Amino acid sequence: MGILGGKVSFVEMRTYDLKIGTANAYASLYREEGYAIQKSHLGEPVGYYVSEVGDLNQIIHMWRYESLEQRAEKRTALFDDPAWLGYVAKIGPMIIRQRNAILHEVLD
Repeated sequence: MGILGGKVSFVEMRTYDLKIGTANAYASLYREEGYAIQKSHLGEPVGYYVSEVGDLNQIIHMWRYESLEQRAEKRTALFDDPAWLGYVAKIGPMIIRQRNAILHEVLD
């Protein structure tokens, strides 16, 4: 049972604050390079977004996992992939700050 009595699975929400003016370049690079690599290890994202109103210059993406162990296994495989490391080297300079949150489903 999860924290709220439902399923154990959860969504991880990752928020990246980007340098001003880099959101479009980040999104383009993700579509061209990052998405295929990440999907091959993590599966399809719950969502991958760029902010339009409110806090600007943000990328927010969410991933579903069945357990913390599954998350660790998938992320380890992702970071063992040289193609992913090459992609991260390209986007890293665009990122100012990163925040992660584990979200548990209220409605099953």
